[in-house]
Amino acid sequence: MDRLSLLFRSSVGRKWLNGLTGLLLLFFIVEHLLGNLYLLRGADAFNSYVALLAGAGDLLYVAEVLLALVFLVHACMGVSVFIDKKRARVQGYAMLRSAGSPSRQTISSRSMIVTGSLLLAFLVWHLLTFRFGPHYTTVLDGKEVRDLYSLVVETFAKPAYMISYEIIMILLGFHLRHGFWSVFQTLGVNNPKYTKPIYTLGIMFAIVIAIGFLTIPPYIYFTGGAQ
Repeated sequence: MDRLSLLFRSSVGRKWLNGLTGLLLLFFIVEHLLGNLYLLRGADAFNSYVALLAGAGDLLYVAEVLLALVFLVHACMGVSVFIDKKRARVQGYAMLRSAGSPSRQTISSRSMIVTGSLLLAFLVWHLLTFRFGPHYTTVLDGKEVRDLYSLVVETFAKPAYMISYEIIMILLGFHLRHGFWSVFQTLGVNNPKYTKPIYTLGIMFAIVIAIGFLTIPPYIYFTGGAQ
């Protein structure tokens, strides 16, 4: 218990927790995008995927609780690390420009607390809209399942939600650009020969993930969804 308490109290421990939870969230984001891509295949494909997840029963609720804890710890540690940096910084930066190697300071790194806060607020909105939103049903293979596809199409048909979602996904890309590299640096993969490849991979990862999420809402908005 003392070690766990020390982990949360020490600056190094909070950075490590922030990095570890960030790594777990990277895996979640990839999985979530792959699941969302079923929307491009139509109602039956996406609702079958949703039904598969729902079929996990209590395990799904356990996973959701653990995921919520990961998000909470990541957010709290991120804010804590940000406060520590602010206290340690004697003088602010005069200009917002990339500092390059080895610090990798960019607009993305300096805006992590802002993009992270907006992403957290969006997550709550997103959950209220879809996880706890209207419960439509449909029949697949003779079984009644949740028709989440219809709710998604209905929601993205609203310009305000679609545009807001697009803006947030752009911010997600900025957050991931620095977050990907920062995770590996925090967890100890900081050998100079790996720094540049990891940083480049992080940029590519952020672009691919952002484009993946950005593609879906306009497609649904302008086509009404795949049939």
